[in-house]
Amino acid sequence: MDPYGDHNRKILSPLDKVLEEQKERTETVQQDGIKESDFHASNVLESEMQVNNFKTGTSLVEHLSDLRKQLIKAAAVFLAFFLAVFASINLWFPYVTRGHQLIILGPLEVVKFYMSISMALAFGLSLPFLCHFLWQFVKPGLNDRESRFLSIFSPIMLLLFIGGVSFGYFIVNPLSYQFLVSLGAMNFTVMVSAQEYVRFLLMTTMPIGIIFELPIVALFLATIGLLTAVTMRKVRKWSYLSIAIVSALITPPDFVSQLIVLIPMVLLYEASIHIVVYAEKRSIIANKKTEAQQ
Repeated sequence: MDPYGDHNRKILSPLDKVLEEQKERTETVQQDGIKESDFHASNVLESEMQVNNFKTGTSLVEHLSDLRKQLIKAAAVFLAFFLAVFASINLWFPYVTRGHQLIILGPLEVVKFYMSISMALAFGLSLPFLCHFLWQFVKPGLNDRESRFLSIFSPIMLLLFIGGVSFGYFIVNPLSYQFLVSLGAMNFTVMVSAQEYVRFLLMTTMPIGIIFELPIVALFLATIGLLTAVTMRKVRKWSYLSIAIVSALITPPDFVSQLIVLIPMVLLYEASIHIVVYAEKRSIIANKKTEAQQ
């Protein structure tokens, strides 16, 4: 046993001491370099995260600003048409009432009648502009296929909506109105208020215009791969049941109105199937041409 306790001490020569000091300095420099590189990497990562967050915030602000601009444009156009329609009440009033004798139950009902009809007509007249403003807002976020689809079929959507409203105005509304009034006249003295007439008129026109968009909706879903003609054929029975329920909800509670709306809805569904089949065939042909070119 070593009484001094230094039997494990390493004895170095002067040359070994120099080499050992150089080795320690090298290790210290390497450790400092690693720390500096880690610090630099963390700073770079934080900078990139800040830049990404700034870009995301800037993009969100730009989208909200663009949405605000389009909403202001839409509100301005709607207000302009509303004022024009409201100022020309005497011109369109006979076409709305169709010569029916209407009554008012209070002084405010006149204002409600004019406001309701004016807003409905202003919405119909401003619809093309509203669709254009909506298109300008969503266009940057669409891919080429969706953008091409909407640019081609937007006018068709407008025409289908106008066709549905016209179908309701010229066919559904007069037939159902005459049927219900005749049914009530058997045992009652029928007096129709202006407010109830407006409600009935809007019920038999606006929802039908929306329903007439069914073929375009089906074609769009087929274009993006969410709907196929095979699926539509499989669920045909359930679709007919759903159509019957919808026609009962959006029409007056009489069998004539529901039947008048149910028949074109079924025809539109069948037409949608054929349109989807045609779209699928075109998609297959386009894919074959693409593969042949590659």
